[in-house]
Amino acid sequence: MHNKLLNNKPSNSASTASNPIGVMDSGVGGISVLHHIRQRLPHEHIVYVADSYYAPYGNKTAEQITERCFTIADFLLAQGVKAIVVACNTATAAAIKAMRERHSVPIIGMEPAVKPAALASKNGIIGVLATVGTIKSAQYAALLETYGAGVTVLAQGCEGLVECVESGTLTDEATRHLLKQYLAPLLAGGADTIVLGCTHYPFLRPLIEEIVGQKIAVIDTGKAVSTQLQKKLVEAKLLASDTQQAEVVFWTNSQSNQSSQVIQKLYDEVVVVKQLPLT
Repeated sequence: MHNKLLNNKPSNSASTASNPIGVMDSGVGGISVLHHIRQRLPHEHIVYVADSYYAPYGNKTAEQITERCFTIADFLLAQGVKAIVVACNTATAAAIKAMRERHSVPIIGMEPAVKPAALASKNGIIGVLATVGTIKSAQYAALLETYGAGVTVLAQGCEGLVECVESGTLTDEATRHLLKQYLAPLLAGGADTIVLGCTHYPFLRPLIEEIVGQKIAVIDTGKAVSTQLQKKLVEAKLLASDTQQAEVVFWTNSQSNQSSQVIQKLYDEVVVVKQLPLT
C-alpha cells in the first residue's frame, strides 16, 4: 500500500452539471450499484474505478482502506467528477467520514439494509451477509443500535465471495459451496430476510435465491444509494440535462487478462475499460 497522497490535500474544482459522477469500489462489485444509478439517472456521465488489484478490502485495516479511498478519490477528482459514490460497504464503514472531511463534493456511501430488512421481516429474524470488515465496523454496530431494536440480526462474514465475483465465477460449484456454507447458519437461525451487505453479492443473488428458496426475502441497497445520489445532485443543482448523451468509462488496476471480459459480463453492455496505473 502506498501513502504518497495521504498528506496531499487536493482542492475540489468547481463542478458543473455536465461533469461526470465518480463511482468507486474495491473491485467490480460496485457495478451492481452502477446499474441502479444508470436506471435512475440515465443522462449522467459516469467514471467507474475498480481497485481490483487491492481487492478484497474486507481483510485490510481501516487505515489501509482509507489510504486506498483517498488515492482513488484523488484520481476521480482529477477526472472532474461532481460527486463520488463509494459503492463498497467496507470502504464506506472505514473511510467515508474522512473522505467527507477532505473533499467538498457530495460523497454518497453504502450501508447494509438493516432498516428495510427489519421492516420486511415477518418473524423479526434477519440475516446479513457481509465482509468481515463491515461486520466489525463501528458503523455496522451503530446501524444495529439504531434499527436493530426488536429484531434478531444474524451476521455472517463471507470470506472468498468477493473473489468469486472478481473472477466472474458466479454460478460454479465452488461458489455454490461457499454460499451454502454461509447461508446455512442464517437459515438454521430462522432468518426470513437476507441482507446483501456487500456490493459484490447482488451478482450472486440468483444463486442465493436458488439456495434459500422463494419464501426468503433478499434485499440489497443499490436502489437506496441511487435515490440518495439523485437527492444530493438536485440539492447542489448538479443534475445533468435530460438531453445529455451519457457515457460510462471504466478504469481498473486489475492485472488479470480477463478483467475487461468480467466487467463487460457484469455490466451487460459493450464498454470501454482503461488501465488504471498502480499507485
